[in-house]
Amino acid sequence: MHNFDLILRSPSCLPTVPELEKEEEKGAIVTTEVELLMKMCPCQVIGITGSDGKTTTTTLISEILKNAGYNCHVGGNIGTPLFTKLNQILPDDKVVLELSSFQLMGMEISPDISVITNITPNHLNVHKDYEEYIEAKKNIFKFQNRDGILILNHDNEITRNCASEAKGKVIFFSSKEKLDNGYIVDGDVIKECDDKLRKHVLNTKEVTIRGIHNYENICSCLAATKTLVDQTQAIEVIKKFPGVEHRIEFVKEINGVKWYNDSASSTPSRTISGLNAFHEEIVLIAGGADKNLDYTPIAKPILDKVKTLILMGQTSGKIFDSVKEEQEKENAEINIYMVNSLSQAVILAKRYAKPNQVVLFSPASTSFDMFKNMYDRGNQFKEIVNKM
Repeated sequence: MHNFDLILRSPSCLPTVPELEKEEEKGAIVTTEVELLMKMCPCQVIGITGSDGKTTTTTLISEILKNAGYNCHVGGNIGTPLFTKLNQILPDDKVVLELSSFQLMGMEISPDISVITNITPNHLNVHKDYEEYIEAKKNIFKFQNRDGILILNHDNEITRNCASEAKGKVIFFSSKEKLDNGYIVDGDVIKECDDKLRKHVLNTKEVTIRGIHNYENICSCLAATKTLVDQTQAIEVIKKFPGVEHRIEFVKEINGVKWYNDSASSTPSRTISGLNAFHEEIVLIAGGADKNLDYTPIAKPILDKVKTLILMGQTSGKIFDSVKEEQEKENAEINIYMVNSLSQAVILAKRYAKPNQVVLFSPASTSFDMFKNMYDRGNQFKEIVNKM
């Protein structure tokens, strides 16, 4: 590879690859499909990033906009590359992009409206370190102007501190603080806050998707579409939204036990959110390929929520060690089993799950040790369960 004028790197090929850096030094433009799209896009762009919740937030925002009559194009980290459809995008359309750290790294343009759901350790098997990952995420707003809108998670210290670097308007959302301005989850109610006045917007009991993390996602969607859509219309879409496949997806009820596919949970923080979405006792199937993440934070939530833990894959040992260490501290009881395959895990889960419990497949790890990807992993889980 040498003496190119323009190089389009794939998201998995970071701009720090030595060969790319050498070509850039020679004068080559190193960019990505999604960056070129944003530079040439004739309409408003809404971008969503974060360690958790990107796909759900991206999908729900696009559904709200479509329902309001916009011609909406969804892309980035999901769907078909929109650059190939650039000639079909019109000035009055809306583009909604899910953006990963790999896509954002090196980017020199930001969406008009940007959302950061949260930032927690992720992809540390690819990024040089956590700081590189954080800085990549920040590119979603660093190149906004004064007209830009940035929606941030107030409960996440890293995202909260991003406000000081923003050039445009900042809107916070929170499930822990009574904000003066922004959107909050207050008990069972989502509220819009304006100069300390808090208005009831939506009761979470009216919503199909479950879990505090999803109520936070709803807050970010309301903030992102506030200037574009009548709120009453947005709320009707939110109430009917069934969620996204592989994200706390209900599969089947067997003998009083409900089975859920949460294959998209590829980090400890995502699985913690999944655990917290249930009031029922849980049989948890977890484990997979390792992204060099710390599994210590998942131990206490597992002990608090899980009756039976079934582990598989490369990270099974790390999860086991973290849980056993916490178990000794708390003197808590939990049944832990190690298996070699997903089918073995499902068979054990069926054996030990009791009526009114939930079986949750939430790996807290990536899928590439035993599966093609997280979709393949989730589909295999659903296939096994549906055959029972």
